[in-house]
Amino acid sequence: MKYFKNTLIICLFSWAYSLCSHSIYAQSANPLRNKVYDKLNVAVAEKNDVKSLNLRDQQLFFIPEDLKEFQELTFLNLMRNHLSHWESSLFQLKKLETLNLKLNSFQYLPQEISELDNLKSLDIADNSLTQIPRSIGKLKELQFLHLSSNSLTALPEEIGDCKSLEVLELAHNQLSYLPQNIRGLKNLKTLKLGFNQFHEFDREWAKLKSLEELNLEHNKLRNLPEEIKNLRHLKILIINNNELTVLPKGFSELKSLEMLIISNNDLEKFPEKLSDLKNLQTLIAVGNSFSDSEKARVKEVLPECKIYF
Repeated sequence: MKYFKNTLIICLFSWAYSLCSHSIYAQSANPLRNKVYDKLNVAVAEKNDVKSLNLRDQQLFFIPEDLKEFQELTFLNLMRNHLSHWESSLFQLKKLETLNLKLNSFQYLPQEISELDNLKSLDIADNSLTQIPRSIGKLKELQFLHLSSNSLTALPEEIGDCKSLEVLELAHNQLSYLPQNIRGLKNLKTLKLGFNQFHEFDREWAKLKSLEELNLEHNKLRNLPEEIKNLRHLKILIINNNELTVLPKGFSELKSLEMLIISNNDLEKFPEKLSDLKNLQTLIAVGNSFSDSEKARVKEVLPECKIYF
């Protein structure tokens, strides 16, 4: 019962912060700017004016061949259908900026994805992907890439060529490492790596100087490198359910940190200069091995912070 309560606290706070952070992005077209069509036959009749097409939850088994008619299309939502095969008609949409393919049955992302070179947001989470093509690096305008809940074991080095990328979501895969070229994502603000197989915190991640949110929950991390202190813009760090026994001294230099979830590890104490985390608003540290005296010290040095032990 106690474990359930602790897990519930963590989930509620993670969800709440996601609503207020970079985790929620426009997956819907703006009806105030463009008319949103949700019936393909109606859209075909007005094909030259169609910029937003919402075909989610329509029991589709194939990507419609008629898509090639919509050369002005910028937004396409095919979420929650039964799609598993790629069609050339999709890659003829040269003006497409947002593509949502979440909750389908795709097993791979084809090389042709690079032909959509105006793409800013690609959501293909909750599919059955096992690999990402090297051509992903040609998507120079891509800002949001959602790949969570697939079966990925690796990413290509070329992911680091997506220089505009701000959000990279990779939770619930089978990843144990990221390519070294990940350090090239100078604009990355959100990195979600929870529920994978990471055993160590790669020092290259500490070179992501724009990072504001990092989620590494439910992995197998045993320690954090001293270099984590270089993430000077980090506001949210979620690292619960790992195997941490100690935090590095430089941890106290994360002075932009607003929320820290570090529950269900094996920590006994925090760094001495914890009081330097003056922007910390929420600290969730249930399920560790802190003594009563350490809990009291933390509450004393962080009087404005909501703390949960």
